Amino acid sequence: MIYVDGVLFPEENSSSSFSSSSQGSSLLVNVMTHPVIISASESFKNLEEQRVTESSTEEDRYVYIFQREYAVVNPALVDFVGMDEATTCVGLVIRNRRSGVTSIAHMDSPKVVDLGISQMLSLVLEDDSDASDLDVHMVGGYEDVDIKNGGGGGDYAKPEGYSFPLCCKLVETLHKRRENFHIQTLFVLGHNTKLDAQGNTCPIFNGCLVNTSTGAIHPASFNRSSRCPDDLVRRVRVSASFEDPSWRGKLLDTYDAKTDRFIIAPCCWTMRLVEYVWELNQLPDELILVNCSTSPSAEGPDFVDNERRIWKYLLKYPEWSKTFPKRQPRVFERTANGSWKIY
Repeated sequence: MIYVDGVLFPEENSSSSFSSSSQGSSLLVNVMTHPVIISASESFKNLEEQRVTESSTEEDRYVYIFQREYAVVNPALVDFVGMDEATTCVGLVIRNRRSGVTSIAHMDSPKVVDLGISQMLSLVLEDDSDASDLDVHMVGGYEDVDIKNGGGGGDYAKPEGYSFPLCCKLVETLHKRRENFHIQTLFVLGHNTKLDAQGNTCPIFNGCLVNTSTGAIHPASFNRSSRCPDDLVRRVRVSASFEDPSWRGKLLDTYDAKTDRFIIAPCCWTMRLVEYVWELNQLPDELILVNCSTSPSAEGPDFVDNERRIWKYLLKYPEWSKTFPKRQPRVFERTANGSWKIY
């Protein structure tokens, strides 16, 4: 169930019908155009983007997640949790108001939403109860295609692009579940869209950072050294998970809330993927953008470099068992100075 400004949404007397195939899109548009959500989006847009560096992680305890990952964190062990590098992806945050336990995911496809939200809620709900009040924030996704909403009068039955179908699925899934989801931030699509110097649409913000003690959320970006630990293997895992049937429809297990350790679950890949990335690595940078990104004009300056880093790793270690011997996870524990060491 979805609440906006403390009121169940849609209201019981609403004449809207959400039984059709356009359920998610109609619901999304109605929530996005709610005055409280519009006001929250304007406030979020005016916040200064927090830039997280390695020095930041030395002062406070951070957990960072990559694409298709999720983490549930305990505010007694973690000060901040965040993500970035989202263009057509969406950062989803769910926080238990009473306990402060916070779950965050970097959603990249409607296919992982149903199981992914169940994974996110595994430690957020108290005593398997669905009566907890849960605050929800969504940041990311932008108008990567023209969406003529006309105040909700357009045809949303067959949305195109990547951002819109993902946002529809997220809102629809939350609406159908029994838990009480209070939408606080919906900074997606039109709320999160600007024009670049060439007139292309792109996101205003690509990430977010949550203070686990207060629940406050800010736009954020992370530099390479703060996207840790094991950043390269975790990026490889995102690419390889599409081939690994054990991760079909799921978010990638990454962090253990009880021990404050990164437990990076194993993922396997095939020689087919290795051969494919060898071919991709021969392409010039401009073709890599076109072939490997859902939003070529909106990617950050290090996108191609990160892709090549992934491919070089796969070419160097074509056998997945070298990375995950005996299909065991890679475990990292936090040190006294805030860095991570392999356990």
